[in-house]
Amino acid sequence: MTEYKKIFLDTTPIIYFLDADINFAEKVEQIFERFIEEKCSMATSTITCTKYLTYPYRTGNTEKINVFFEFLTDCNVQIQPIDISIAKKAAQIRARYKDFKTMDCLQLATACVQQCDLFLTNDKQLRQFDELKCMVIDDFK
Repeated sequence: MTEYKKIFLDTTPIIYFLDADINFAEKVEQIFERFIEEKCSMATSTITCTKYLTYPYRTGNTEKINVFFEFLTDCNVQIQPIDISIAKKAAQIRARYKDFKTMDCLQLATACVQQCDLFLTNDKQLRQFDELKCMVIDDFK
């Protein structure tokens, strides 16, 4: 794992961890602990904030909102904004990978522009992206 120094966290692993997903929470916790132990830097984008926070805001669940921001702080996860260079890169990715969703392309583009070594997701389709190593949770042993 030491070959990965900067990890981009897609939304799904964060959701699994924070919402204690019955199938993946324990495994994601182990992965996050390894990243921290190996002093990997972690990043995500403002897309992740929007995707995760929508439901807690809709339901008025301030506890979930606070837990999300505490997680980012405690794990020192950097939030990357979407800017024009990321939008252009996302459009290039979307043009090449026609089945990828726009939000996924924005996430991948952010990881590329931020020069991440690894993109952690649980979307197996994204493993075909060849500019950056993309791994799903079950890829970690």
